Amino acid sequence: MNDLEYARLARVEADHWYYAGKRHLVRALLARARPIGRDDLLLDCGAGTGRFAAEMQAYCRVLVLDDHEQALRLLRERFRPEQIFGLAGDRVPLPDGALDVVTALDVLEHTPDDAVVVREFHRLLKPGGVVAVTVPANMALWSEWDVALHHHRRYTRPRLRALFPAADWDVDYVNYTNVPVFPIVWLIRKWRRRLRLPGGLDDRPLPRWLNALLRAQFVGLALARVPMPFGVSLVLVARRR
Repeated sequence: MNDLEYARLARVEADHWYYAGKRHLVRALLARARPIGRDDLLLDCGAGTGRFAAEMQAYCRVLVLDDHEQALRLLRERFRPEQIFGLAGDRVPLPDGALDVVTALDVLEHTPDDAVVVREFHRLLKPGGVVAVTVPANMALWSEWDVALHHHRRYTRPRLRALFPAADWDVDYVNYTNVPVFPIVWLIRKWRRRLRLPGGLDDRPLPRWLNALLRAQFVGLALARVPMPFGVSLVLVARRR
């Protein structure tokens, strides 16, 4: 993301239904997959502003990783130098099996080769360690928003699931999220393209009641574990073999 996107994200992510709901959902799914203790070590990849990682410090030890200088400046405001990592090529400068938990929230879509990234998650995790990822779903929703955020792709459930082969991973949960808003998002993005309207409206502040309603449907339906046929986003939690 560019500097303006990081600044925008820092302004809205505390309460915005999608960002706050995503953090809530991932914490709940991690707790279901594996109890997280104070001695466990978590690496948040693509940590951005660091809000999710900062919240996770109430549950475990935390490291953060990013490769964008604006993000690293924000991370330095929240974390000690020894908690902050940059990439060394495609590798994280940590030894094999160093981590108990890896999170990558809306990160894989930014990477040219997502399979390489997932293999690095596998290297970093101890046997039995857990990874949680979220990604945008369905190329029918591709828009100028994806372009502005430097996305390479949006995902289907089979494509995301295929990144975590059974020989290496036990997938605990994979499902579409944000299902009720899918037709609304599809219509908005279709008409934006047709009318050539400017993008960047997705994160505007909403009335409090609507923000709460959208967050409730996002988190509640995902935690219900009901298989969904489509959605705006996908979430996956897997355990390293």
